[in-house]
Amino acid sequence: MTNFRIGEAAELLGISADTLRRWVDGGRLPAGRDEHGHRVIAGTDLAAFARDRAAEVEGLEGSSARNRLRGIVTAVVKDTVMAQVDIQAGPFRIVSLMSREAADELDLQVGSLAVAVIKSTTVVVERAAKT
Repeated sequence: MTNFRIGEAAELLGISADTLRRWVDGGRLPAGRDEHGHRVIAGTDLAAFARDRAAEVEGLEGSSARNRLRGIVTAVVKDTVMAQVDIQAGPFRIVSLMSREAADELDLQVGSLAVAVIKSTTVVVERAAKT
Protein backbone atom coordinates (compact mmCIF):
# COMPACT_ATOMS: atom_id res chain seq x y z
CA MET A 1 0.00 0.00 0.00
CA THR A 2 1.21 3.51 -0.83
CA ASN A 3 1.53 5.91 2.08
CA PHE A 4 1.87 9.66 1.72
CA ARG A 5 3.60 12.02 4.12
CA ILE A 6 1.63 15.08 5.19
CA GLY A 7 3.38 17.43 2.74
CA GLU A 8 2.83 15.07 -0.20
CA ALA A 9 -0.84 14.55 0.66
CA ALA A 10 -1.39 18.28 1.11
CA GLU A 11 0.12 18.99 -2.31
CA LEU A 12 -2.13 16.40 -3.94
CA LEU A 13 -5.19 17.99 -2.30
CA GLY A 14 -4.07 21.51 -3.20
CA ILE A 15 -3.95 22.71 0.41
CA SER A 16 -1.24 23.64 2.90
CA ALA A 17 0.45 21.06 5.09
CA ASP A 18 -0.76 23.01 8.15
CA THR A 19 -4.37 22.71 7.01
CA LEU A 20 -3.97 18.97 6.46
CA ARG A 21 -2.40 18.56 9.91
CA ARG A 22 -5.40 20.34 11.45
CA TRP A 23 -7.77 18.04 9.54
CA VAL A 24 -5.86 14.97 10.75
CA ASP A 25 -5.79 16.29 14.32
CA GLY A 26 -9.53 17.03 14.08
CA GLY A 27 -10.30 13.49 12.91
CA ARG A 28 -11.39 14.36 9.35
CA LEU A 29 -8.68 12.14 7.87
CA PRO A 30 -6.98 9.13 9.49
CA ALA A 31 -3.20 9.06 9.72
CA GLY A 32 -0.60 6.72 11.13
CA ARG A 33 3.13 6.91 11.74
CA ASP A 34 5.98 5.58 9.61
CA GLU A 35 9.14 3.92 10.90
CA HIS A 36 10.66 7.38 11.53
CA GLY A 37 7.68 8.66 13.49
CA HIS A 38 6.39 10.92 10.70
CA ARG A 39 2.66 11.05 10.12
CA VAL A 40 1.53 9.25 6.97
CA ILE A 41 -1.80 8.82 5.27
CA ALA A 42 -2.71 5.60 3.50
CA GLY A 43 -3.27 6.09 -0.22
CA THR A 44 -6.70 4.46 -0.04
CA ASP A 45 -7.78 6.82 2.77
CA LEU A 46 -6.44 9.83 0.89
CA ALA A 47 -8.24 8.78 -2.30
CA ALA A 48 -11.56 8.35 -0.47
CA PHE A 49 -11.13 11.70 1.27
CA ALA A 50 -10.30 13.46 -2.03
CA ARG A 51 -13.32 11.88 -3.72
CA ASP A 52 -15.65 12.96 -0.89
CA ARG A 53 -14.16 16.46 -0.81
CA ALA A 54 -14.60 16.84 -4.58
CA ALA A 55 -18.25 15.86 -4.27
CA GLU A 56 -18.72 18.58 -1.63
CA VAL A 57 -17.06 21.23 -3.79
CA GLU A 58 -18.75 20.36 -7.09
CA GLY A 59 -22.29 21.08 -6.00
CA LEU A 60 -23.51 21.14 -9.60
CA GLU A 61 -26.27 18.98 -10.95
CA GLY A 62 -27.34 18.06 -14.44
CA SER A 63 -23.97 17.48 -16.11
CA SER A 64 -22.17 14.34 -17.21
CA ALA A 65 -18.77 16.04 -16.89
CA ARG A 66 -16.93 14.95 -13.77
CA ASN A 67 -13.63 16.77 -14.13
CA ARG A 68 -13.89 20.21 -12.58
CA LEU A 69 -10.84 22.27 -11.70
CA ARG A 70 -11.50 25.46 -9.74
CA GLY A 71 -8.97 28.22 -10.21
CA ILE A 72 -8.17 31.80 -10.98
CA VAL A 73 -8.13 33.37 -14.43
CA THR A 74 -4.54 34.42 -15.17
CA ALA A 75 -4.87 35.64 -18.77
CA VAL A 76 -7.57 36.53 -21.29
CA VAL A 77 -6.62 37.20 -24.92
CA LYS A 78 -9.46 38.17 -27.25
CA ASP A 79 -9.67 38.88 -30.96
CA THR A 80 -12.79 39.61 -32.99
CA VAL A 81 -14.01 36.00 -33.01
CA MET A 82 -12.13 33.88 -30.43
CA ALA A 83 -10.74 34.16 -26.90
CA GLN A 84 -8.02 32.28 -25.06
CA VAL A 85 -8.55 31.99 -21.31
CA ASP A 86 -5.81 30.70 -19.01
CA ILE A 87 -6.79 29.33 -15.59
CA GLN A 88 -4.37 28.36 -12.83
CA ALA A 89 -5.94 25.59 -10.73
CA GLY A 90 -3.44 24.70 -8.03
CA PRO A 91 -0.28 23.63 -9.83
CA PHE A 92 -2.17 23.09 -13.10
CA ARG A 93 -2.49 25.55 -15.98
CA ILE A 94 -5.59 25.05 -18.09
CA VAL A 95 -5.94 26.84 -21.43
CA SER A 96 -9.39 27.16 -22.97
CA LEU A 97 -10.25 28.41 -26.43
CA MET A 98 -13.80 29.72 -26.77
CA SER A 99 -15.78 32.24 -28.71
CA ARG A 100 -15.25 35.86 -27.79
CA GLU A 101 -19.00 36.07 -27.22
CA ALA A 102 -18.81 33.32 -24.56
CA ALA A 103 -15.87 35.00 -22.81
CA ASP A 104 -17.72 38.33 -22.82
CA GLU A 105 -20.96 36.75 -21.51
CA LEU A 106 -19.03 35.08 -18.67
CA ASP A 107 -17.24 38.39 -18.01
CA LEU A 108 -13.94 36.52 -17.72
CA GLN A 109 -11.19 38.83 -16.52
CA VAL A 110 -7.76 38.34 -14.98
CA GLY A 111 -8.38 37.64 -11.29
CA SER A 112 -11.84 36.12 -11.80
CA LEU A 113 -12.70 32.84 -10.10
CA ALA A 114 -13.56 30.17 -12.67
CA VAL A 115 -14.16 26.44 -12.95
CA ALA A 116 -12.70 24.53 -15.88
CA VAL A 117 -15.07 21.68 -16.75
CA ILE A 118 -13.31 19.03 -18.79
CA LYS A 119 -15.18 16.40 -20.78
CA SER A 120 -13.09 14.21 -22.99
CA THR A 121 -13.21 10.78 -24.56
CA THR A 122 -9.42 10.52 -24.40
CA VAL A 123 -7.55 10.88 -21.14
CA VAL A 124 -3.92 9.84 -20.85
CA VAL A 125 -2.99 8.57 -17.39
CA GLU A 126 0.64 8.27 -16.38
CA ARG A 127 1.96 6.84 -13.18
CA ALA A 128 4.03 9.51 -11.49
CA ALA A 129 7.29 8.63 -9.79
CA LYS A 130 7.02 9.13 -6.05
CA THR A 131 9.47 11.76 -4.86
